[in-house]
Amino acid sequence: MKKIVLSALAALTIGTVGASASDVKFYTDSNGQVFTTAGEGRTEIQTKSTKVSAKASKLKFSGTHYLGYTYKNMKELSAADGGPKAQSATGNFEFRRNYLQVKAYLLEDPKSYLRVTLDATYDNSKADDIRDDVDSHADVYVKYAYLYLNDVLPSTGVELGMAHRPWIDYEEHQGWWMRSISKVFVEASESAHLTNSADLGFNFKTKTDYFTSEIGVFNGEGYHGSNGTNNDIGTGNSAEWRFTAAALGNGKTKRKPTKDSYLDASFFGQYNMDNAKNEVTVNGTKKAYNYAILGAHAVYNTPSFLIAAQYVQADNDGADQGSGTSQYNGKGYSVNGTLRFGAKKEFSIIGRYDGWEAEQEVSKEKYKTNNAIYGVAWQQNKNVKWLVSGQSYRAADNKNYKGTATQDWDAAMVTAEVHW
Repeated sequence: MKKIVLSALAALTIGTVGASASDVKFYTDSNGQVFTTAGEGRTEIQTKSTKVSAKASKLKFSGTHYLGYTYKNMKELSAADGGPKAQSATGNFEFRRNYLQVKAYLLEDPKSYLRVTLDATYDNSKADDIRDDVDSHADVYVKYAYLYLNDVLPSTGVELGMAHRPWIDYEEHQGWWMRSISKVFVEASESAHLTNSADLGFNFKTKTDYFTSEIGVFNGEGYHGSNGTNNDIGTGNSAEWRFTAAALGNGKTKRKPTKDSYLDASFFGQYNMDNAKNEVTVNGTKKAYNYAILGAHAVYNTPSFLIAAQYVQADNDGADQGSGTSQYNGKGYSVNGTLRFGAKKEFSIIGRYDGWEAEQEVSKEKYKTNNAIYGVAWQQNKNVKWLVSGQSYRAADNKNYKGTATQDWDAAMVTAEVHW
């Protein structure tokens, strides 16, 4: 049994660091502790050789994991509000995201690669459209699968395949570093819920000292949606963009929030044509419509604090057609801040507030929702962050951004965010 475990350990280590099997040796001391370097009192362990090979000059493996527990207390709805819920409180252990990623470096340019990221997630609610309606269970699917070609234009590379959409990845790595406890404003279902982070298409990414941008064309429905098959249910694409001014001149660097200062101002948006997820019933027939998103965002970060704010407006061509819709149609804002302290700025106090007002133009109804996030975080080391946080969601008249019945709720969360 000991040899089996050690052989598995050797194979995993070799695969992770990209080393040849013949280059890795393991040693043990009198206490049975395992080492990867020789030393006094250590004896080499004889293990069966395990080879890792690929038709690439280098393979790079990594992972990101969001593990936690959430206690959620929900307000009961009356029958007039859409019917009572069976439970008013729930407590669940969660693995919210588990990304396993490999990059294969296939070309002579060391910055060009093929990336595949698998995502495993579990949700107790059965409410997400990437899961079936039978039982809650873990799902594994492809989040990213693209070829990145470096410098196809001056200071510009391109992602081809299941690629990053222009906005969300930027915000998560510049303005809202707490993805493990909440999605960003334009993606979160407690807020605007306008788009998601990946889709099939291409994305041109430019980085210079004082200016960065992303411009892409995608299917439009996102990585867990499907494009339509005829004009009645949506066959169009989505043109998307982000333009960012980096006022402090470090736009092309990989920022570390506890070490770097930066000041960015961004304009972003998308024009999503004939979207299959944006259907409105007109004269008894479902028809897909266009919608547009426009947003402005600013963030200022120093090692001691971060402050960010944004305003977003969405206009849906189907909002005043047939039965109308309030989805992808409205306006709102989000502000968030982080205060850091400690010798290495390893402790943080975090807060965020979202306000969204969706509008159903046929009935002239407006649905206002408010979402607050607050908590503390501890960066234990470069691999592990711990968070204790709370979240409060309030919906005017018990209606969400779709105009359907929803509950106010409060949640308490404990989260381990792991990177390797």
